[in-house]
Amino acid sequence: MSNFPTEDGLLVILSIETPMSPPLVRSLDDDDLLPEYEVLHTDDQRTVIQYEISYVPAPHEAILSSGNLIQFPLPIRNGWAIADLTTSNKQLSRLKDAFDLAEVTYDVGIIQQSTDSVDLLTDRQQEFITEAVERGYYDSPRECTLTELAELHDVSKGAASGILHRAERRIIKQFLGKPPI
Repeated sequence: MSNFPTEDGLLVILSIETPMSPPLVRSLDDDDLLPEYEVLHTDDQRTVIQYEISYVPAPHEAILSSGNLIQFPLPIRNGWAIADLTTSNKQLSRLKDAFDLAEVTYDVGIIQQSTDSVDLLTDRQQEFITEAVERGYYDSPRECTLTELAELHDVSKGAASGILHRAERRIIKQFLGKPPI
């Protein structure tokens, strides 16, 4: 769920979801690999423990040294930590190099460039597109004409057409994964 670097290593809060929580706690007590821990919560479906380790694991160190941050929670399934990472291309390249240097095995599932939809359109384009959708301009049959949209915004029909066209171009290019400009 979370971790925090300490002077001596790493403080970890781990949530384990299993329908066998009571037997799990008993098996943790018998495991020499896990350091001393404290049970923060346990019920029939989940156990939450806190423990401290005296080192920073190689994957964690590689992520930090590359200038990236770990986003929690970090699910672990079948021995693999599954992470979503929001980063720049430069930091992603640094992460790859850090993983390779630390000999961390990794698999990249998807790399996706994302543009915040709020920043995709200008305020004016956002106003026009929102009004066009709300008034039925994109419905079939149309419930609002380009002339009506232009009149609502006190611009010429040509100006309204240009604003909508530029907004539509950005939206379509974003959808296709192309640069929106």
